[in-house]
Amino acid sequence: MSELSVEHLLGIKNLTPEDINLIFTTADNFKEVLNRPIKKVPSLRDITIANLFFENSTRTRLSFELAEKRLSADVVNFSASSSSVSKGETLVDTVNNILAMKVDMVVMRHPNPGAGVFLSKKVSAKIVNAGDGAHEHPTQALLDAFSIREKLGTVTGKKIVIVGDILHSRVALSNIFCLQKLGAEVMVCGPTTLMPKYIKSLGVKVEHDLVKALEWCDVANMLRIQLERQEIKYFPTIREYTLQFGLSMEILNKIKKPITIMHPGPINRGVEITSEIADSENSIILNQVENGVAIRMAVLYLLASKIKR
Repeated sequence: MSELSVEHLLGIKNLTPEDINLIFTTADNFKEVLNRPIKKVPSLRDITIANLFFENSTRTRLSFELAEKRLSADVVNFSASSSSVSKGETLVDTVNNILAMKVDMVVMRHPNPGAGVFLSKKVSAKIVNAGDGAHEHPTQALLDAFSIREKLGTVTGKKIVIVGDILHSRVALSNIFCLQKLGAEVMVCGPTTLMPKYIKSLGVKVEHDLVKALEWCDVANMLRIQLERQEIKYFPTIREYTLQFGLSMEILNKIKKPITIMHPGPINRGVEITSEIADSENSIILNQVENGVAIRMAVLYLLASKIKR
């Protein structure tokens, strides 16, 4: 298969396993480019990409921007906090104004679930969802699965536990879809109050004891507690959460096998994970950051090939 079955990257739900493997193979090639002295290719020289971030983001925005520049695309950055959106302009107006500037592709993060789908029906540009509310974050899931494949050789048959705030996490949902499509077993672990009611219908195991979850898994993906999305208190105190679900060397040493540790970032050091773990040889957190650029280059490149000139 040499092209994606989708016109936009709106969520992992819409991708086939073949799509995911095509993205991985393409990312392998771009990873080689990133390790060369000259890290640039002219693949998207005539393509203009607009980055629309209606929510604050540092790492994802920088990663996309770097991927775009490595592919030689023309880049327009748009931050909603300093734009007319704060004056009441609608999403469609904003995008139409940008498309009037002849933009080919839009990378968008938005607080509302489904914003990317809505947009894809209104404009002719290719849309990449860089996170829509607590719904999906497809490129994060792709880079996470790609990092597991790089570390363990394959994702198929591996046991992955996602620990923490599953309820508010778009990373968790995209990861569950992606890992299952690649043949992995998935478990979620965290307080009952941070589990969505529909979680079991996704075909994942649910565990509330961190040590049991770690004894089961090959890989632990530790999520950040998203205090900014929580309107009410879901657990008594941060300290209490850390005592039950925070990962420390003391807990890891109880497990009699090596476990790969991941984190989508930004890390709350000392809350869901200690600095000692984050910086240990078990951790592939920095590999995830590096792989993020290669995966995003692959996604942009593959979608750009579907732009009709």
